[in-house]
Amino acid sequence: MIDTTTAPYGILALRVTTGALFLFHGLVKLLVFTPAGTAGYFESIGLPGALGYLTMLAEIAGGLALILGVRTRLVSAALVPVLLGAAWFGHGGSGFNWSNAGGGWEYPVMWAVVQGVLAVLGDGAYALLPGDKSAARARFA
Repeated sequence: MIDTTTAPYGILALRVTTGALFLFHGLVKLLVFTPAGTAGYFESIGLPGALGYLTMLAEIAGGLALILGVRTRLVSAALVPVLLGAAWFGHGGSGFNWSNAGGGWEYPVMWAVVQGVLAVLGDGAYALLPGDKSAARARFA
């Protein structure tokens, strides 16, 4: 049974935590690796360099949207392919364990599942621009 009093706050914690992690990862690509370096890395693993720029944008914009609670379902669903791409192309050859050299695929797949769950759960408490308010009211009424 869902505790309708506390569930929206649990969703809020999940939304803000994952948003902060996305924002951090995007800012590392922007400020540490630089956009050109990020694009170069994507090219080095056989992907178009432009995908590096798009990934950086998705992580920064998606992270901010999640933190603020802007269209959580849509944003979370859009981030699932980014994470699965990271698992497949960036970490797939490194095995399962995240502690393996090059990082394994378990961590990005776990985050893809978390984003899928957020896409199902919705905004939670304190969303700036919630998705479907009527569905949220019915779910937590």
